[in-house]
Amino acid sequence: MQPYPHQYVAAATAAPEGEVSLASEGIAALPSAPPVPFGGPGDRWSPETLLTAAVADCFILTFRAISAASKLPWTDIRVQSTGTLDTVDRVPQFTAFALQVALRVPAGTSEALATRLLEKTEKACLVAQSLKATPQVTASVVVG
Repeated sequence: MQPYPHQYVAAATAAPEGEVSLASEGIAALPSAPPVPFGGPGDRWSPETLLTAAVADCFILTFRAISAASKLPWTDIRVQSTGTLDTVDRVPQFTAFALQVALRVPAGTSEALATRLLEKTEKACLVAQSLKATPQVTASVVVG
């Protein structure tokens, strides 16, 4: 890993109507549009779905690093992230992120260790720790 600080650059471009194009050097452009509740078409990534996905993505990438350092074998992981957008003092903001985590490990793997590493991941995910609304994680480990 490179020393801190890290910087990440992304750009968004758009015309008065239509989708927004999100780009970052070396990465394919991603179309974005408002979600249905804001009058959007509902068939594109939106800032709201991107943020919610970023929480899930960061959880998985953090778990990969932690499980590798702990030499925990695992088969697959699925994280479903649900972000709740509400108003606080009449200002819209995400008030909660709920993560449903399902981890599958090979037979003979310590379920207790897997659970401890999932808990460690919850505290270490940098995206989640950067938000006002701290994600609440519900995790399960399936052996076999």
